[in-house]
Amino acid sequence: MPRLESLKGAPLGWLARSIRRKLLALALLPLVVVLPVLIGVLVYLSGPSYDRLLTYKVRSDLAVAHGYFERVKEGVGRSVASFAGSAQLDRALGRSCAGDAGAAGDLLQSMRQRLGLDFIHLADANGRITATTSALPAGTALDAWPVVRAALNGSAATEIEIFPPELLGRLDPALRERAHTPLVGTRNAAPTTRAAETRGMVIHAAAPVPGDGGRLDTILVGGMLLNKNLQFVDRINEIVYPDGALPLDSRGTATLFLDDVRIATNVRLFEGARAIGTRVSQSVRNAVLGEGRTWLDSAFVVNDWYVSAYEPIEDSGGRRVGMLYVGYLEKPFLRVKQIILTAIIAVFIATMLAVALLSLRVAGGIFRPVERMHGTMSAVESGDASARVGEVVGRDEIGELAAHLDRLLDRLHEQTVALRRWGEELDQRVAERTRQLEEAYERLRSTQRQLVTSEKLAAVGQLTAGVAHEINNPIAVIQGNLDVLREILGARATPVREEIRLIQDQVHRIRLIVTKLLQFARPAEYAGYLEIVDTGQVVQDSLVLVGHQMRKGNVAISERFRASRTVTINRNELQQVLINLMVNALQAMPDGGTLTLETADWIEDSKPKGVTITIADTGAGIPPDALEHVFNPFFTTKKTAGTGLGLWVSHGIVERYGGRITIDSAPGGGAAFTVWLPEEPGFSLDQGKPGEETTLLAIGS
Repeated sequence: MPRLESLKGAPLGWLARSIRRKLLALALLPLVVVLPVLIGVLVYLSGPSYDRLLTYKVRSDLAVAHGYFERVKEGVGRSVASFAGSAQLDRALGRSCAGDAGAAGDLLQSMRQRLGLDFIHLADANGRITATTSALPAGTALDAWPVVRAALNGSAATEIEIFPPELLGRLDPALRERAHTPLVGTRNAAPTTRAAETRGMVIHAAAPVPGDGGRLDTILVGGMLLNKNLQFVDRINEIVYPDGALPLDSRGTATLFLDDVRIATNVRLFEGARAIGTRVSQSVRNAVLGEGRTWLDSAFVVNDWYVSAYEPIEDSGGRRVGMLYVGYLEKPFLRVKQIILTAIIAVFIATMLAVALLSLRVAGGIFRPVERMHGTMSAVESGDASARVGEVVGRDEIGELAAHLDRLLDRLHEQTVALRRWGEELDQRVAERTRQLEEAYERLRSTQRQLVTSEKLAAVGQLTAGVAHEINNPIAVIQGNLDVLREILGARATPVREEIRLIQDQVHRIRLIVTKLLQFARPAEYAGYLEIVDTGQVVQDSLVLVGHQMRKGNVAISERFRASRTVTINRNELQQVLINLMVNALQAMPDGGTLTLETADWIEDSKPKGVTITIADTGAGIPPDALEHVFNPFFTTKKTAGTGLGLWVSHGIVERYGGRITIDSAPGGGAAFTVWLPEEPGFSLDQGKPGEETTLLAIGS
């Protein structure tokens, strides 16, 4: 049962309480677990694999685009080199030398249009223009360009160069205007303060022109501006993504970037407008232009997600000045991927439902008889001894178990009736015997406590009788000498009359204490004398008697006597109680402290009841486990001194007058004992004659 109860509180406790749930769990749990696992594995494996396939395709697309870009670049170089070595140019240069200067210029204009270039220059051996199709004046130096220097050294060269807007304007104002591209705000692009891209990306080529005798006295320089060269990017797109190359209505795009700005693209912005002037995202810019990596991943292009590939474009100095991009829409492929996954999940779910229905039908033939047996056992436990499983369909082990359970219940019922009868008889005997043992045990404990207390009190009584007898003799001597002293001194004793009176009072008090010691073992025979006393005066008198204790330590006295009422009590007994409490307080402050003495009127329910006397110390306090035992006889917390009778006797004295003593203490916070004294004692008085002291007969506490 404890194990079952613990299972009930467990997270799977609902499963532990039902065989139906267990069987259903055994039948359905594999399906419930296998289905998500298979779907998870499918998603986990198909997702990255599918993404890798898309990435492989865009990588191959970028390789095709890169090859075409390099062919275009090399084609410009070959065109310039072929024209530089042509006989036509040689003849034109010959006629130019013969005085026909316009022949070379006309030929350059004709070849520029035929080769699809934006400018062609002829320069001398010093790199200065001699003829050009541009607006640059003759004599302009071109030797600052790497391709020009290579041609001057006899080698043809082709590079990508970035022309500033000033140079484009000098070449041809139309080129400058064509390169000027206002920037369009683009989501996720790097922050910029530029409003437009004014530079131009140029395929720059130069080749030496063979001279007579192998001399190099002329070079040919040509270039093609790629900004807004829509024919260039459309041709890349046609080569990489011909019609029917992309399934599912996806479309491919190609773009040429100058820095991070689209300067030639077939990506559409809106209403068929090309997204020229938009910018690439900052993450792509950092990876491609910043780190020089080729980006192969999904990227947000202008207004949609594309499977994208970016590679950096470098100029003649190896600086990354732009990017070549190809990509295709990702959404159609994601849609197909989702459709495939949805179809697979639907097949799994349909299969699971079919298997679940079959499993439920098979499991029902098992858990229904078990539930009937469980219901029968529950009914028997509830008191229905006639409950039985009955006939169960099926001849398997469960059917045999049900029949066997019914036979066991029949036998159990017979035995239960007999056991109940025997149990009732046994319970009666055990109860009677237990009651007798409990009574005997309580009597034994009471007798034991009485014996222990009686033995202690008997020993104290014997000791008290001996001590009282020994004290009476010196007390008689002191009393006699006081009388002789008073007679001899006569009037000369007036200055010390108060001290003699105090000695006389204390001798009388010693006699009373001795009497109490003798009566300690016979408290029922005690009879005392009552008088009306001022509690403040009694406290001060008691303080004088413990002065020797205060001188032993650095103890300060705080007195607050606010009681306006008096009490009827035996003065010596009250003084005995107060001295006992003061001595205890002083002993609690061995290293010094403050002894507080306070009296106040006892008001209860708006009615005067008597007087309270509080004696408080600043010592270590009383431990909580000792508070309930402090008024027990022989209980003490002092290891080397004390009998444990002082507080017990004081408590008994105060209780005889109908009062009480309360304690307020906390560890480390000192202790305060408060004596609550009623104005009149709580027992009947035999009134004496007027002027005589009142005598009381007290019943022993």
